[in-house]
Amino acid sequence: MAVNNQLAKQPKKTSIAVFLTQDAAKNQINKVVGGKNGTRFISSIISAVQTTPALQECTNNSILNAALLGEALNLSPSPQLGQFYMVPFKNKKKGTVEAQFQLGYKGYIQLAIRSGYYKKLNVIPIKEGELIRYDPLNEEIEVSLIEDDIAREEASTIGYYAMFEYENGFRKTMYWSKKKMQAHADKYSAAYNSKIAEKIENGEIPENEMWKYSSFWYKDFDGMAMKTMLRQLISKWGIMSIDMQDAINKDMAVISDDGTPDYVDNQPEEEIQEVVSEQEVQEVRPVVENTESEPNHTDAESEFFDS
Repeated sequence: MAVNNQLAKQPKKTSIAVFLTQDAAKNQINKVVGGKNGTRFISSIISAVQTTPALQECTNNSILNAALLGEALNLSPSPQLGQFYMVPFKNKKKGTVEAQFQLGYKGYIQLAIRSGYYKKLNVIPIKEGELIRYDPLNEEIEVSLIEDDIAREEASTIGYYAMFEYENGFRKTMYWSKKKMQAHADKYSAAYNSKIAEKIENGEIPENEMWKYSSFWYKDFDGMAMKTMLRQLISKWGIMSIDMQDAINKDMAVISDDGTPDYVDNQPEEEIQEVVSEQEVQEVRPVVENTESEPNHTDAESEFFDS
């Protein structure tokens, strides 16, 4: 069995909890976090690894360096908060699995708010029946939002709207249809295919095959789309703080010990399954909990999650 053969080649890995108690790791942590917050920081890493079992297959250095970057940006690694993620990727060049730093849309919001430039910042999915018109020339939108929150949440999404306004009054807006967003995801995400997504929505994919489609473009398309909208809007029109620039430059990269980013080549997420345990395969658990990346990080439109 391919999984067994792969596992046989894998040397036993030191647990992240043990690794973080070693002097080299503690020295790195103290430089960024300081002694007083070290215990909290270590606990947050261990918790994130426990929440995403596939991270246990990643090199400990890559996990630590991704977490240290998040800490330097004052962002939480908690998947529940969605500010940034440590995402497992198989690096075929090195023959290892590494954790990438990937910024979430809520991380964009946090960094933008802290910059002090923005008076208003918003991103929202537009539901079926809500859009009356959008004038891209004058950037004017007219909508009639569904008042019932539960009904609105259950309604189909037809597009996405994002806007910001500076303290000085400068304002910028953007609207994308869902069809345009799907085309964008098709182009920039190696893990996403709009035809497969349609089959998933229609219930045409058997439950025992859903583990193949653990990319968040499938699991949380709206969340991915909102990050895309913020990135498009802020990177092209917004003022970016030093922290924001650093986060965008290192988004979807494995962070080396000296802080430089290493962008892993794209590969289908199915390839990552080779390193998960046979038990996980039998249980049909997702190989990658949080994932996505794009073919060329030098493109300003690079996105969120999984390769």
